[in-house]
Amino acid sequence: MKKVALFLANGFEEIEALGTIDVLRRAEISVQTVSISDELKVTGAHDITVFADKLFTDVDFSAIDVLILPGGMPGATNLNEHHGVKEQIKTFVSEGKYVAAICAAPMVLGKLGLLKGKKATCYPGFESQLVGANITGENVTVDGTIVTGKGPGLMFDFALQLVEIIAGKEIRKKVAEGLLWGNKISD
Repeated sequence: MKKVALFLANGFEEIEALGTIDVLRRAEISVQTVSISDELKVTGAHDITVFADKLFTDVDFSAIDVLILPGGMPGATNLNEHHGVKEQIKTFVSEGKYVAAICAAPMVLGKLGLLKGKKATCYPGFESQLVGANITGENVTVDGTIVTGKGPGLMFDFALQLVEIIAGKEIRKKVAEGLLWGNKISD
């Protein structure tokens, strides 16, 4: 089974991070949360504090198959300023491994030049930071091994797309049904 690392930076968007972790774990996908600071305690953009599974310096990234970057501010900026995170992203892309970013976090990929000529989406207002990307405006965009999502209200679309990539369409369908995702709610 593929292993996932989700980066947590102070100021992360809680819905995008925690919701994605929840959806992936419902699909029985191994997700490891990784603090990019020097402590396991990380506080989100809306003052929700969580404890990461590991510190960045303690992770063997060669054993990881997918990297996920949640957005949020200043979380996405903190990810963009972390040299190690950027090096891992470049390595993953060069090795053909998946990298997924949602909301403001696709800016990290854009500033690294990894979106040139690729389709991508992001939170409205961050398009200029996706250097060279063909902006789709879609909820989720997949171009090769790069997955981008638009924002917090679309976290389920983003996370379920990752489930499909990692575990297949049947598992995606099963998880979506269990979440009642896509069911119409009537009065």
